[in-house]
Amino acid sequence: MSTPSVTRELAPGYSVLSGSYTALPLPYTSLRRLLLLLAAGLSAVVGAMTAASVLTATPAVRFTCPPDCGRPPTGVPVQANPRFTAADGSFSVAYPGPGSAYAITTEDTGVDANFTGGDGGAMELFAVPANGRTAEQVVDDLVRENSPDATVAYVLPNATVGYQLGYGAVLDVYPQGSTGLARRNRIVVMAAVKNDLALIGAAIGPYHPFRPGDGPSLPSGANLQLAEDLGKYINSFQWKGDPPR
Repeated sequence: MSTPSVTRELAPGYSVLSGSYTALPLPYTSLRRLLLLLAAGLSAVVGAMTAASVLTATPAVRFTCPPDCGRPPTGVPVQANPRFTAADGSFSVAYPGPGSAYAITTEDTGVDANFTGGDGGAMELFAVPANGRTAEQVVDDLVRENSPDATVAYVLPNATVGYQLGYGAVLDVYPQGSTGLARRNRIVVMAAVKNDLALIGAAIGPYHPFRPGDGPSLPSGANLQLAEDLGKYINSFQWKGDPPR
């Protein structure tokens, strides 16, 4: 019986020499080594940043108090607003700038700012000769001349004007309107005396009992909406010869 022929198909391939071969292991970094490298890198970066900060930082100002007690920690005066300077250069004060909710009038003695938004009212930043009077006497005389019917609600403790300790008071007055009904108005007035010149900040407007949800800004402790702005300008006062702030 004859053997059937087998047909073999040849597949393409590669010819290699006989022998044994060894495959090299792939490079591998252990987790411990990786963490050590990261820690070393972060330490170097943090150290460099700390050294740069120490080398470039301005040393803290040291004061010998008294007499040099540094800047008063009572707030930063307004600097971005226009500034009124008296014709004789005896004082200057910042006041609301263009685009604010105020109608501004300047006079020889200072600035009148009528509030055209919110509750309305008026704010005055001005000066009068002290003529030997104390700040309290100046305030009492002003109230007696301009609002003799006003009654003192309370005295402002440690009131300062232009970073000068002075006197301040919160008062109530009840002007009678055209309808015959009296409406409660609140007055805030503060003064300080230096170089026999009294610098005064005052605001008057409707009494406003602030409640939660009355607005995004902080409420006025004096129950007067204008008092929120008066505080921005009261310490921007400067007497002639005061150092720049």
